Amino acid sequence: MTASFPYRLTRVGVVMTPEDGNALEAEGVLNPASGRGPDGELYLLPRLVASGNVSRVGLAKVVVEAGVPVAVERQGVVLEPDRGWERGATHAGVEDPRVTRLDDLGLHVMTYVAYGPLGPRTAVAVSDDLREWRRLGPVTFDYDDALDMDLGLFHNKDTVFFPTPVTAPDGVLSYAVIHRPMWDIGETAPGEGVRVPAGVTDTRQSIWISYVSVESVARDVRNLARWGQHRFVAGPEFPFEELKIGGGPAPLRVPEGWLLLHHGVTGTIDSAFAQQKNVRYAAGGMILDADDPTIVLARSEEPLLAPDTADERGGIVPNVVFPTAIEEIDGDRFVFYGMADSKIGVARLERV
Repeated sequence: MTASFPYRLTRVGVVMTPEDGNALEAEGVLNPASGRGPDGELYLLPRLVASGNVSRVGLAKVVVEAGVPVAVERQGVVLEPDRGWERGATHAGVEDPRVTRLDDLGLHVMTYVAYGPLGPRTAVAVSDDLREWRRLGPVTFDYDDALDMDLGLFHNKDTVFFPTPVTAPDGVLSYAVIHRPMWDIGETAPGEGVRVPAGVTDTRQSIWISYVSVESVARDVRNLARWGQHRFVAGPEFPFEELKIGGGPAPLRVPEGWLLLHHGVTGTIDSAFAQQKNVRYAAGGMILDADDPTIVLARSEEPLLAPDTADERGGIVPNVVFPTAIEEIDGDRFVFYGMADSKIGVARLERV
């Protein structure tokens, strides 16, 4: 970490590993969302991967000892790939959930990857208790003629809502959401190749932001899955993220603005839909402007956390640190992250 970036991550330990004999976890537990239930307890919503790379979203209560998360108590499965658009002919999955609590709606909002007939698509679900989830369906993108491109053409991952409304580019109070379009249409339409919106010169996968007006969601909560006013936020810039970057946990409001933890990737992507073996994922951070989160005020030039331990270097996908959730426990903040697509680790987030 560079001295100029005001936050650091320090490992605490492993909080969840696959359960022996549990067929739903045969290929790992990873990349959890999180939230506080109606009982005030802290829960993770881990991605549970069964044989054949079929993913479900589970629920697990976090066990805390001396103010530190040390283990979990499994509570079952809360989201299955049981809709037609979440199941392909040879694959299926509801993957990599992120959960943001929107207090003004009284709802937890989950963004997740539906791995269906056309590959990975972002979808949205809502809940008031973390257990029962109502699907709002796959995300649709408003057309913006200035971009000369329909963002609905592209696969999209690493999506997460901000916890409080911000002002959108049109001046309207809105819910903002981070996402990461994947520009290679050729992955599902051979021969079509890479397409990018007008003005985009770097074809590497990058962090974008879109908005949904508060007023439209008040009329119909299903509008949380209808995104508009798309803007580029940040692309790969430093050596640890030279291949691509993507968002992590819900942005955290801090004195400097919005703290966005992200992942940066190096190596070689074999196929967008395959489990990777030749990549390295590390965690970085950036500070976004409090009033206009399209403005990046600061970035970590080096990883805040890189795959250095045995659990991070060896697993289903080796050499992966993938942050997906931030929670406060007894005044301290902890980041939960995927370890080599196999286990879930936890690190303390501190201001330098």
